[in-house]
Amino acid sequence: MSERWIQVSEKILEQIKRLEEAKERDRLDLVRSMSFMLSVLQRSLLGWMQWANTPDIMARFTQEDLEKMNKKLSEFTRSFIEYDLEATKVGAQRGLKARKTAKKKKEERPEIFYV
Repeated sequence: MSERWIQVSEKILEQIKRLEEAKERDRLDLVRSMSFMLSVLQRSLLGWMQWANTPDIMARFTQEDLEKMNKKLSEFTRSFIEYDLEATKVGAQRGLKARKTAKKKKEERPEIFYV
């Protein structure tokens, strides 16, 4: 599993580099690139969650390994959330608002069907 993950991740890094080096990207190209980046991030996060939630895997790492991982993830997460906040503020300035949940109708009794 790990070997395949590494191979796919290396190909993903190559694709990211190609996307970064692309010239004359239009808005659709940028949105596609963002979608790809977020999908890759999601894939990676799911992998990290699988590791973190599996004691047999995490037991193989030393205290130093875990401290290094924790520090890096903390820095990355803080940076990402700070950017998320910044982008959300820009979206709010552009008139985007969170969707309001529809108010639930009063509980209606389901119609009973008799045979």
